[in-house]
Amino acid sequence: MTDAARQLGEDLARALSTSSSSGTVSAEVVDVTDAGTVNVMMGGALVTDVACADSYRNRRAGDWVAVRPGGRPVVMWRLGDDPGPADAVTIRQLATEVALDEQVVRAATWGTAAPSGSDWQQVNTLYLRKNTEGKVELYGQLGSESDPSPDAPAGRAPKPVTVTASSSGSWRNGRRDDYRDYPFQGDYTGGGNLRGAWFYGTKIADACSGKTVAKMTVSFTRRRGSGANAKRPMHLYLHDHTSPPSSLDLDEGPEELLSLSVGAMGTATIPADWRAKLASGSRKGLAIYAKGSRDYASFSGGSITITFS
Repeated sequence: MTDAARQLGEDLARALSTSSSSGTVSAEVVDVTDAGTVNVMMGGALVTDVACADSYRNRRAGDWVAVRPGGRPVVMWRLGDDPGPADAVTIRQLATEVALDEQVVRAATWGTAAPSGSDWQQVNTLYLRKNTEGKVELYGQLGSESDPSPDAPAGRAPKPVTVTASSSGSWRNGRRDDYRDYPFQGDYTGGGNLRGAWFYGTKIADACSGKTVAKMTVSFTRRRGSGANAKRPMHLYLHDHTSPPSSLDLDEGPEELLSLSVGAMGTATIPADWRAKLASGSRKGLAIYAKGSRDYASFSGGSITITFS
C-alpha cells in the first residue's frame, strides 16, 4: 500500500468516526482547489479534493461546512449566517459595472455656452463626442435655460488589466532545470534547492504606463504531486528578467503572501513597494525559492491583476 493510499484510509476513518446521527459532520475549509473541490480539516485530519453540492456557492477558505462522510465525502452546505445581504451588494456592484460598460450615452448635459473640451461635433445645437472608453457624450446648447443641467457623471478609472506570464520554469545549482516546466521551490531529493519564476516581458510596465496604479493582486495554484498535501507557504521574490535567463537572480524578498494546500488556488495582494517597482519596470516578474524539503512545492498560474485609480 502506498503512503498516499494509507493516508487516505486514515483520513476517511477519522471522518467516519466523527459522523453524527444526522449523517453529516462539521468541517473547516482549508482551501478551494483548481478542480472546484475543497480541502477540509475533518476529524483532525486534512481531507483533500472533497466534492461539493451545487448549493455550496462562493466557496472560500475558512468556511465551516456540513460534510456527508463516506468513501467519497461531499460538502452539502455552508454553516453560518445567511449570505443574502452580502450577495445583494455584490450583485448590485456587478449590475452597475455592466450598465456602465453597455450604455451608449454616458452623459447628457446642456447650457447656453459652447461645450468645453475637445472632440465635440455640432449638429445644429447638439454636440456629441466619444470619450476614452468609446462611450458617447452629448451636449445641448440652449438659447435660454429654464432648468439647470445635471452634473456630468465623474469619469471612471481605467478598467483593471490582467497580465499573464509569457513563460515560467525552475532553476537548480545555478542553471535551468529542463526537466521541470513549472516553478518549484525547495529540495525534495537532496539534489539542490530549487528556485522558480514567472516571466512577463515588459507587459506589466506597459499596462501601467500613463496610469496611476492602486492595487496589484497575483493568483497561483498549488500543483498536485509535489511535496506534502498540507498548506505550505510560497516564498516569493522579485526578479529583473524579461525572459528565462541561463541563471536566475533574485531581488527583493522573501515575502510569504500565500500559503496553499495541494490543488488549492489563492490570490494575494502585492506589497506597495513591490507594486511600484513592477509598474515602473525596474522589476519584471515574480519568483519563488526555499531551502530544504519542508516547503518543497510547485505552483502554476502567476496572473497579475492591476487596478487603477
